[in-house]
Amino acid sequence: MLMRTDPFRELDRFTQQVFGTAGTWSKPAAMPMDAYRAGDEFVVCFDLPGVAPDAIELDIERNVLTVKAERRPLPGGDDVQMQVSERPLGVFSRQLFLGDTLDTDHIKAGYEAGVLTLRIPVAEKAKPRRIEIAGSQSDRREIQA
Repeated sequence: MLMRTDPFRELDRFTQQVFGTAGTWSKPAAMPMDAYRAGDEFVVCFDLPGVAPDAIELDIERNVLTVKAERRPLPGGDDVQMQVSERPLGVFSRQLFLGDTLDTDHIKAGYEAGVLTLRIPVAEKAKPRRIEIAGSQSDRREIQA
């Protein structure tokens, strides 16, 4: 699997921490992730604490998986006075380039405890298999004997 690299991602994250800015729909912030292979599936986990499940979008087009999420402000009113606000609000996005060795038609997604987990099966054509060698009948008998 290949991932899009962004040389300015660390700079964006630093700016976000210093100035308290978050992503917008036109320039979303990056979300942290882990990716690993477990048996016959590829697993990708995205940290999205405080994001409602209905605020997450998953799209796939030509083996490019796009994850977009929006952390919305907490409901408040005139009587609410914010004392500390360190959690960034706004839009977060990540794109992954999935190789042909993954079965993008059978991706499973789950969201629990602020972690979006995608399970992408390895395509049958990419799994290791044994190839039988064909030969003439007389050759087979000699080899088996």
